[in-house]
Amino acid sequence: MEAPTKQDWNAERYQRDAGFVARLGQGVVELLAPRPGERILDLGCGDGTLTEVIAASGAEVIGSDSAPDMVAASQGRGLDARLMDGHELAFDAPFDAVFTNAALHWMTQPDRVLDGVTRALKPGGRFVGEFGGHGNVAAIRTALHEALSRRQQDPLALSPWYFPSPDAYARRLENHGFRVEEIYSFPRPTPLPSHLPAWLEIFAQAFLAPFSENERSEILEEVTDRLRPILCDEEGKWTADYVRLRFAAKREG
Repeated sequence: MEAPTKQDWNAERYQRDAGFVARLGQGVVELLAPRPGERILDLGCGDGTLTEVIAASGAEVIGSDSAPDMVAASQGRGLDARLMDGHELAFDAPFDAVFTNAALHWMTQPDRVLDGVTRALKPGGRFVGEFGGHGNVAAIRTALHEALSRRQQDPLALSPWYFPSPDAYARRLENHGFRVEEIYSFPRPTPLPSHLPAWLEIFAQAFLAPFSENERSEILEEVTDRLRPILCDEEGKWTADYVRLRFAAKREG
């Protein structure tokens, strides 16, 4: 939920049309296995849904996010949430663990993020998370790229996403002093609670930003028509072609 490009995150709309993100992140909390008394950072905490789950374990949790509306929603749950860019983490005391779900793929300078995570962790501290991996929403990206290229826009220059392979991200972790305990990617076809344009209007804003309102409507219609035979079943239910990358690592030293 962190984005270096301009991304308008509305907590109410996100909960309505993308609440599945937190629900499907419960397994990452289980991998974290938070313990009472631990100090844990939730990096890219969003509206605080999973931050609240971690806090219920008895851990002391601080959430960070770059979206003001998401931070306000987390604070509305009674959580300690800070407005902070994931590329510029700065905390006074080290954490026992850093947790992150569905956020790292919005941070397109991963080495800066990992520098901050390393500083935030105690030696031996855990870094556990899940985000979009190589091949994530490949069909959706292909359709978007085609639509933008036809309009003389470079989709790669507009893309707000970073989707690495497990091997590539493992090397980054190791280069920043982490011992990788597990890392893998897996396909996770994800039913959408609404239609595809609602998903695109939340998650593909960066691709649509250069265009007028009328042009955006045309692109949404074009992409939807292109993907209907691929991602929409005969009952009109849409499923996004997600691929997730899940990992657990420890800071050495």
